[in-house]
Amino acid sequence: MVISAPTLLEKAVQRSFLVSADMAHALHPNYMDRHEENHQPKLHGGLVIKQNANQRYATNAVTSFIFREIASKHNLPVQDFVVRNDMGCGSTIGPILASGVGIRTVDVGAPQLSMHSIREMCAVDDVKYSYEHFKAFFQEFFHLDANIVVDI
Repeated sequence: MVISAPTLLEKAVQRSFLVSADMAHALHPNYMDRHEENHQPKLHGGLVIKQNANQRYATNAVTSFIFREIASKHNLPVQDFVVRNDMGCGSTIGPILASGVGIRTVDVGAPQLSMHSIREMCAVDDVKYSYEHFKAFFQEFFHLDANIVVDI
């Protein structure tokens, strides 16, 4: 059986997963009112999964689940970031790639204080957690994805 090039491309996209890895706004002690009460990423708290109702991030329920499952299996901490609904927010390349190519995408980042200022900072622990999470993801994704059935 010969598989055509379009079929190979479709299968590759279907089996792919994009990790849009950037940074995330950590809870800043001078601007605590800028975060939702239950979504306040903290330094030393682990990688942050970013979600936005206006699709400024590409994370959805399925991609978030996959990322969380791998974190859980490896005892890695995960935090959530959801921007307040009365505030704007930036974006990442995730939504552009996800919508343009159709690959499942999760937007994540290490928590960081004072993003875009001259005194940006993040915790060494979070750099380590990010590395460990990405490593675990690349080791585990194929096995986890093979066992997931999404009913659409």
